[in-house]
Amino acid sequence: MRQKLQKKQLILFIAGLLAMLTGLGILSFYGIRKIRRELRKQELMRENTVIEIPDLHIKAPVLEGVGQDVLRIAAGHFPESGSIGAGNYCVAGHSSAIYKEYFNNLKNAAEGMEIRLSDSEGHSEVYYITETFIVEPNETWVLDDAGDIRITIVTCTDDGSQRRIVVGKPQTASPDQTGA
Repeated sequence: MRQKLQKKQLILFIAGLLAMLTGLGILSFYGIRKIRRELRKQELMRENTVIEIPDLHIKAPVLEGVGQDVLRIAAGHFPESGSIGAGNYCVAGHSSAIYKEYFNNLKNAAEGMEIRLSDSEGHSEVYYITETFIVEPNETWVLDDAGDIRITIVTCTDDGSQRRIVVGKPQTASPDQTGA
């Protein structure tokens, strides 16, 4: 009887040890993956344009193009749209209720929040959110030049069926700021 008890204890000990080692292996895998992803993000932000919305804790590198190869690792700039501080600078990025994507918090955007864009040469622009709205995926008019300076951010709604649009414009000086 005593030998059976010792055998059961040994089996339980080994099973527990294996479970702990398996758990440690899984945690290590995901931890290393997260660290590598963060290091890659920091590298991309040093070498490329960066978009930041401090109130939403959004800070992401912006690469040229909006293909899945770009959007898998960063936000993407629509190649035919404006440039920083000129025209309609359009950016796309993933958001997902399941995955930690750059634009997950964009659903909480509100008028007046600051959007910062800066490039690797030190040029920067500050925009302020003027509107947020939802469009259907085929409504590409949001990418058109509107005849002013703006940034348009495009991401998916939580269920992925529509597109969330956030528009920001530079703040213009009011008469009391210009001394007039």
